[in-house]
Amino acid sequence: MDEVNRSIDFKEVIRALLDNSHPFPPKYLHSFSDISTKNLNSIRKIWDKVDPKRRAALVEDLEPLLEADTLLCFDDFAQLALSDPEATVRSHAIRLLWESDDAHLIPIISYLLENDPSDEVRAAAASGLGKFIYMGELDEIPANLLKKIEDQLLNVMRNSKNQEIQRKALESLGYSSRKEVAPFINKAFKEKDTRWLSSALFAMGRSADRQWENQVVEMIEHYDEEVRIEAIRAAGELELVSTREILIEKATDETENWEIRMAAIWSLSQIGGEDAREPLEDLLEKAEDEEEADIIEEALDNLSFTDDQHTFGINL
Repeated sequence: MDEVNRSIDFKEVIRALLDNSHPFPPKYLHSFSDISTKNLNSIRKIWDKVDPKRRAALVEDLEPLLEADTLLCFDDFAQLALSDPEATVRSHAIRLLWESDDAHLIPIISYLLENDPSDEVRAAAASGLGKFIYMGELDEIPANLLKKIEDQLLNVMRNSKNQEIQRKALESLGYSSRKEVAPFINKAFKEKDTRWLSSALFAMGRSADRQWENQVVEMIEHYDEEVRIEAIRAAGELELVSTREILIEKATDETENWEIRMAAIWSLSQIGGEDAREPLEDLLEKAEDEEEADIIEEALDNLSFTDDQHTFGINL
């Protein structure tokens, strides 16, 4: 990737950003990964001259690249975009930092959660803090810093009047082992609003706590598609062996929704067991869609990894 970046004169990228008469060329998007200080400063000098819609489109277009290739890193550029006057740019910038483990970002994202005038940005910030709670549970950031993040998100749960921000806070708190979190998950699970139910299941999956097994199993056949998907994902994250049979049915049912099938395939790879291997291998053999085949191959690789951990008695 560095070779590709070096082959492009960054002055071309700057000219393209400022040229409103033509679409921004997708070939330049990778130039924002691992960007040099010199090139970042070049962007900083002209950033406020770039059309706001183009700025928003740029950070939005970088997200699927990051999802498809985690070797890409837009952290430095995303930090520049965090101070953009456009809320859409700031919210997408936060999402571009979802893989970052830089603890220096915590006070910045916490400030945005507390003070940004945009609900969209504050919701993104609530979601963005989840990574750092996970790091705190692994003792990768100081305990006092973890507590500060948790306290802030718990305060959101208690006092915010914006439900989207609250739901994102709950999802982030799913990683937390604080005793105050479980009652919030329970309350969300009992809400009639399926968005709250989905967030509750999302948090359950992150909790690594099998106390939620019955709730997750119950929701795998829910009438709402998003709820079913989150329940299936939670079953995988929690490695619920009790769901293996129904997940095999979901994965192999060609009449089932594609996203549900793919979620079931990945969850089976997380649960493990030889019972899961044969149906996944059969699905791979029959797969005609390249994207589906890639997902199944990746799931089979993950299944081997999961089974190796179980063989050696390692609980990840």
